[in-house]
Amino acid sequence: MTPLQRFIESHPRLFVLTGAGCSTASGIPDYRDRDGQWKRTPPVTYGAFMGEPATRRRYWARSLVGWRRFGHAQPNATHHALAALERHGKLELLVTQNVDGLHQRAGNANVVDLHGRLDTVRCMACDWRGARHDFQRELVARNPHWAQLDAADAPDGDADLEHHDFAGFDVPPCPACGGIVKPDVVFFGENVPRERVAAAMDACLRADAMLVVGSSLMVYSGYRFAHAAAQAGRPVAAVTLGRTRADALLALKVDAPCEETLAFLLAPASPDAAARVVTAPVA
Repeated sequence: MTPLQRFIESHPRLFVLTGAGCSTASGIPDYRDRDGQWKRTPPVTYGAFMGEPATRRRYWARSLVGWRRFGHAQPNATHHALAALERHGKLELLVTQNVDGLHQRAGNANVVDLHGRLDTVRCMACDWRGARHDFQRELVARNPHWAQLDAADAPDGDADLEHHDFAGFDVPPCPACGGIVKPDVVFFGENVPRERVAAAMDACLRADAMLVVGSSLMVYSGYRFAHAAAQAGRPVAAVTLGRTRADALLALKVDAPCEETLAFLLAPASPDAAARVVTAPVA
């Protein structure tokens, strides 16, 4: 039995926090390297998106190209392993920093999307909301020549379109009031809604232990939960590649790909066997 298996089996109610490392095996790039540093230019800020029409044109042009693959990404073994953890009654709550909705597609029902979901767009003036797939059709209808372009994938549905002139890109306004339409996700410089933080923190403090999967915790919105768990005397384990901001707080660190490390949750052939593996008492 591995140390991670013993950790999971000895704590009947886990608070799980996930990050970009969960979705790289689904073809979605992550933001940071093994040392927790940016691999590329940091993502667009809320202030720039809302205040600069040129930034909005650049964002939506790149998103038009990136969404073609991001919008059809499929859950990988990590997502399915965490869904199995919930089925076996071991999960107090799963909080994800990802915006791809892949945990829900894998079968997790008890999820807080801390930073929102990229499959929904909203108007920043009247709060109209719509499906990102529908907004994609409108983007393509207004900018058909952009739909012929391709580029390397970047994190969160972005694409590495360089050396293009975005000045003529036509961004659709809100169909209800003509306002600015933004993905329904938390941009850098924007606050996470208080009710999400409160729900997550309550679950964190109810749980017996915390498990971090695929996150460096460099962003405070995720790190705060590891800090709170440690302060409350809850052990914290992490399965992720490289350094995390919470390394000094961890009771257990597994520096390995999460889809390989969590494979034991999917290994048994029958649900009864799976339950015995996950819930067996520690000797």
